[in-house]
Amino acid sequence: MDKLELIKRNVQEIVTEDELKKLLETKEHPTAYVGYEPSGKIHMGHVLTVNKLLDLQNAGFKITVLLADVHAYLNKKGTLEEVREVADYNKRCFIALGLDEENTNFVYGSDYQLGQEYILNVLKLTRITTLNRATRSMDEVGRKMEDPSVSQMVYPIMQAVDIAMLGVDIAVGGIDQRKIHMLGREGLPSLGFKAPLCIHTPILLGLDGEKMSSSNNNFISVDDTEADINKKMKKAFCPAGEINDNPVMELFKYHICPRYEEIVFERPDKFGGNLVCKGYEQLEAVFASGELHPMDLKNGAAKYMNLILDVVRSVI
Repeated sequence: MDKLELIKRNVQEIVTEDELKKLLETKEHPTAYVGYEPSGKIHMGHVLTVNKLLDLQNAGFKITVLLADVHAYLNKKGTLEEVREVADYNKRCFIALGLDEENTNFVYGSDYQLGQEYILNVLKLTRITTLNRATRSMDEVGRKMEDPSVSQMVYPIMQAVDIAMLGVDIAVGGIDQRKIHMLGREGLPSLGFKAPLCIHTPILLGLDGEKMSSSNNNFISVDDTEADINKKMKKAFCPAGEINDNPVMELFKYHICPRYEEIVFERPDKFGGNLVCKGYEQLEAVFASGELHPMDLKNGAAKYMNLILDVVRSVI
C-alpha cells in the first residue's frame, strides 16, 4: 500500500484529493492534526480518527493531537479542572492505541488559546462569520443546540483558528466536523492563513444498528472489560449475510482488519472448524455467502476487540 492508498483507507471524504497529491509531492513530512474534546468515555468512534492518525504517521506525517480542554468547557462538558483531568486520561489512551509518544505533539488548548494573538484571530474571524453559519457548524457536535449559548457560537470559530495557529497542513475529523472545517477553509485565507486540507472519517453505527449514543450505551469504550465487550457483542445487531449497515462488520473494517493481516474465527469441527480470512474483502465475501454465521462473526469481533484494548486497559 503506497502513501496515498494508506491515507485514503477507510476515509469518507478528502477535501481535496488533488491538493493532497500535490502536498505529498512537495513536502517530505507534511503535518496533520485532530482535536479531541475531552468529555466522557473514549469509544470506537473516537478511535476511528486515531486509526487515521496512525495511517498518516506511517505515511511520514508529523502528527499533532489537540486536547481541547477550553472547547470542552465552552461546550458545557465540565469545569476547566474537570476537563483537563479527562484530557490527561485521553492522552494515555491515544498513546496506548499506538500513537508514537515521541513523534506525536500533544497540545492542550489552554496552553495557547488564551493568548493575545489567538484571541485576536478569533475576533477577526467572528467579524466575517454570520450567526447562522456558526450555528449550522455546531449542529452535529454541540450540546443542547435547541437553545445554544454564545460560547457555543465561538466554538467553531476557535476550531478554525486552531488549524491556523497549530500550523498544520491537514485537519482530520469525523464527517460531523465537516461544516466547521469548511468554515475554516473559507474564512482563514481572509486572515492571511492558508486553507487547510480536510480528511473526514465515517460515523460508526451503534452496536444496536442505530445512531451511537451514550444514553443507549450502544458502543464499545476503551475501558470496557473483557466481560463487557463479550456481553455487548452477543447482543449486537448483525443480520446474516448483510454487509452494509452492520455494526459488527464495521468493527472489522475500521478497527480489526487494519491491525491484523489475518483473522481467525474459531469454530468447532461440527460447524466447519476454524475459518481464516486474509483481509476485509475476503471477510465480506465469506460472510455475504453465508459461510460464516453471525454468532461466529460476533465472537471473532469480541476476541480481536479485546486484544486491541488489552494494552489500553493496562495503562488507564
